[in-house]
Amino acid sequence: MARAKVPTRPRGSLTAARSPAYGARRRRTARLRWFDAYVLRWHNLGIAVLIISVFLLPWRSAFSAVETLRDSAVEGVGYGVFLVLLGLAGIGFVILLGRLELSRRAARVAAGCLCAMVAVWGVLGFLHPSSPLAGVSLRGVGAGGAFGHWLVGGLPGIFIWLLAWFGSSYIFWPRHTRAAIRAIPPTLISLWRLDLHGRLWSAIASMTDTPSAGNELVAVVEREMALGPDANDVPDEEAQDGERPPRATMHDVPLGAPAPVRGIPHHPTPWQLPSLGLLAEADAERQAPDNSARARLIVDTLASFGVDAQVVQVNQGPTVTQFGVEPGWEVKTRTGPERDSRGKPVLDRDGNPRFRTEEVSRTRVRVNQITTLANDLALALAAPSIRIEAPVPGKPVVGIEVPNTSASIVTLRSVIETPVFQKLSNRSKLALALGKGVSGDPVAADLSKMPHLLIAGATGAGKSVCINSLIACILTHATPDDVRFVIIDPKRVELSGFGSIPHLALSKVIVEVDEVVSTLAAILREMESRYKRFEAFHVRNLEAYNRHPKVTQRLPSWVIIIDELADLMMAAPYEVERQICRLAQLARATGIHLVVATQRPSVDVVTGLIKANFPTRIAFAVSSQVDSRTILDTVGAEKLLGRGDMLFLPTDAAKPRRLQGAFVSDQEIERLVNFWTSERWEPYRPPTYDHLVVEARAEQDREDQSDDPLLSRAIELAQEHSRISASLLQRRLRIGYPRAARLMDDLEEAGILGAPDGGQSREVLAADRGDG
Repeated sequence: MARAKVPTRPRGSLTAARSPAYGARRRRTARLRWFDAYVLRWHNLGIAVLIISVFLLPWRSAFSAVETLRDSAVEGVGYGVFLVLLGLAGIGFVILLGRLELSRRAARVAAGCLCAMVAVWGVLGFLHPSSPLAGVSLRGVGAGGAFGHWLVGGLPGIFIWLLAWFGSSYIFWPRHTRAAIRAIPPTLISLWRLDLHGRLWSAIASMTDTPSAGNELVAVVEREMALGPDANDVPDEEAQDGERPPRATMHDVPLGAPAPVRGIPHHPTPWQLPSLGLLAEADAERQAPDNSARARLIVDTLASFGVDAQVVQVNQGPTVTQFGVEPGWEVKTRTGPERDSRGKPVLDRDGNPRFRTEEVSRTRVRVNQITTLANDLALALAAPSIRIEAPVPGKPVVGIEVPNTSASIVTLRSVIETPVFQKLSNRSKLALALGKGVSGDPVAADLSKMPHLLIAGATGAGKSVCINSLIACILTHATPDDVRFVIIDPKRVELSGFGSIPHLALSKVIVEVDEVVSTLAAILREMESRYKRFEAFHVRNLEAYNRHPKVTQRLPSWVIIIDELADLMMAAPYEVERQICRLAQLARATGIHLVVATQRPSVDVVTGLIKANFPTRIAFAVSSQVDSRTILDTVGAEKLLGRGDMLFLPTDAAKPRRLQGAFVSDQEIERLVNFWTSERWEPYRPPTYDHLVVEARAEQDREDQSDDPLLSRAIELAQEHSRISASLLQRRLRIGYPRAARLMDDLEEAGILGAPDGGQSREVLAADRGDG
């Protein structure tokens, strides 16, 4: 019997045989398939999250919209942008790896990480970095941005911050957190039984009732400092029955009393900067010369020589006045008969042909036409000398610098008080107030950017005053923890006034020429020691070392002052040149900077190797163009007026700039030195580095006691000449003067040289020369 055929229905058709739940399930399945196909594409979502995290990196972007988004994120969360970046990157990698699962454990970990991030944000809110992040300054809101500032700036934020600490601790370490919570009530009960709150309240009440306790503490501390460290062991005459009367302690200081400035052991750096009242104020303005008359005289003098020019700027400085002269036009004309439209000559009333003048060409007046008239202009202006700067940097004029009839003094205080110097001193402790320019504008420079300074000029031109003003300038805004000096003064009197300041790295000012080599060797030892410390902390320079979080004691910058280089080059030319050049080449990164001055700028003193390592130079008045070229590689210093008139050549300038140097008197230096040598700073005077000099001298003595390996070469050199000197041994053997002098003594003891006869060279005995 054939089986009856059951009729079929189309797939997906809704009939009474299928329940409504089946249709709903089919529709939900279709929606999930669409959602999975277009929305929940996990691979693309992970890539998008990673791209967003990359855009949050604090770097410069080529797209303004991305940069605006990044800046807004930095302003909102500060350094927490790195936390957001890390979290987004982690989520992106989890999505790409397919490990994202919505479980209770994953939600717990995510909540713990979120609480930890909020807790770290609150910590960042307490920090106020000085440097901006991606060009956005966070000094006002803190390292945590606006969100971190809100967390620690009010009661609701602090409550949420503490709650985040508790939440992260409870999620990651639940057992230890519960144990700590259970230990809080017993601890509070024990503190209550000890009555600490009552004792604290009574101590506060007693301190508020005795407002003079702070002054008593200061008096006690000062008396103990005056008596010395053993003052506590001296019995008190008023003590009875072997008991000592109670002493004032730090806990006896009232809340409103000022903190003592001396003798407090937990205050390691109590240095205070001196007031600018120790420096002299600027002199009263002197009567200005008639610059309009001098400007007309310049124009008339140039016109008398056929040079068209106009004075367009007048910049009056303390010593000279600069007249900005704009060159005119040199017009060539041609005179010919005037003709009408038909080409016939035009006649006047008398029947004579008319003539007309027409312009053929128009060219600018050449600059050298003005510069060659320097002596003629000086004669017309009755000036001792004028200097022409053609052209003035950054201006389309030729500068004619004419000395003023009466020069005004530029005081050090007048430059330090200017905004230019104050802005520079806020960034660097080695800011220098150099003086004022020809237009009266203050000029300041950073020694750490130079990084070494060479000063040269004739006697009496102002070199020593310039060095004194540079040292005094640093003393006004740097403490011994910031800057230390090593002063070498062969003249013995120029810089000896600074011999007692606590800024000295050594215990005295070096005045003996024999000690210079060992002193420079000690500075080289300090430089090598600093490089070893940098290597240990993986940093490149002194600034990075001092900012390193593991550094417990910051290193100060060193400034090496050498007043007269010529004396040192005469005593030991090879060793001094080698040591100075090595310091100039390597010491910049370690924070050691050189300031070298000389009054004899010849090529045997300022050698090519020294000049190559001193890119920043100051030239005072010299006697010839040769000396000017030796210092500045250009002329101009021979036309300076002296008494602080100088040319300053920084590293970033193509031409030197004329300045009037800042002046500091002996009375101002004495007041600054008295401030820094006050008795209140004695307990905090930093230790000196004399042990480095002792070690360098001991090493030199060991070389002296041992047989010199160059003695045989010195004997061969003596056999080649009839007379030799210590300088000959220095040049040929490339050694210093002390070693060359010892070799001369050894040759005399060996009978090779004769006795000194008063000259620099000594005779080589013929019997030992081997010339038969």
